[in-house]
Amino acid sequence: MDDASAAEVDGWLEKLLKGENLTEPEAKSLCTKTKEVLVEEKNVQPVRCPVTICGDVHGQYNDLLELFRIGGQPPQTNYLFMGDYVDRGYYSVRTVQLLMAFKLRYKDRITLTRGNHESRQITQVYGFYDECLRIYGNANVWKYFTDLFDYLPLTALVEQQIFCLHGGLSPSIDTLDNIMEQDRTQEVPHEGPVADLLWSDPDDRCGWGISPRGAGYTFGSDISETFNHTNGLTLISRAHQLVMEGYNW
Repeated sequence: MDDASAAEVDGWLEKLLKGENLTEPEAKSLCTKTKEVLVEEKNVQPVRCPVTICGDVHGQYNDLLELFRIGGQPPQTNYLFMGDYVDRGYYSVRTVQLLMAFKLRYKDRITLTRGNHESRQITQVYGFYDECLRIYGNANVWKYFTDLFDYLPLTALVEQQIFCLHGGLSPSIDTLDNIMEQDRTQEVPHEGPVADLLWSDPDDRCGWGISPRGAGYTFGSDISETFNHTNGLTLISRAHQLVMEGYNW
C-alpha cells in the first residue's frame, strides 16, 4: 500500500475508533479497495502464529474496542475473526467498517472469514440493512458491504494444524481440497457444502443429524475426529454458537 492510500485508510481508522461512521463515498471506497485484497485470498486461507482467534462480534462495537484494548490493536497483535460481524448488535455499520479498514490497512495481520450473517438475506432480517437505511437514508452502503462479503474466505488454517471456520463440517466435504474447489463468490446458498461450512453445529450425538436451524447439519465427535485425521489437523476452532463462559473445549 502506497503512502497516500495508507494515510487515507489511517484517517478512516481514526474516525471509526472515535465512534464515527464513514461517509457513504468513504464506505464505497473502503469496499472497493478491500475487495481487491480479499479476491487474492483462498477458500482455506493460511494463517501464521502467533494469532488471536475471535468468534462472533455481531455489531457490538464497544466490545470489539474492549477486545482490542485487552489483546492489542492491529498491527501489534495478529487476529483471525470467524464471521458474523453484523446484525443483532446496535453498531453493525461501524463494527464492520472498522474490521474491513483494519483488513485493508494491515492485510497480513488480520484475517476475516465469512459467517452465515455475511449474506444479503440474513442481514435484511437481523438488523444490518435497517441500520444502513437509518444512517445513510438509502441501502447503498448495505449493498457495498454485502457485495464485499461474497469475497470473504470460507475458512482459515493456522499453521496447517488448526482449522478455523464459522459454522462446521459438511457431509459433502471430506478434505480441505474439497473446500478449495468451491466457488465462494456468491450469496450464501440455502444448502450444499458452502452453506454447511457457515451453518453447521457440533452435537453430543455421533454421526450427521438434521440441524434445528433449518440449514447445515449437526455433526458428532466421530465426524470431527475423522475429518481431523484425514486432513492432518489437531483442532477445529469455530464460532456460531453462544457460550456463556466466552469459549469452551
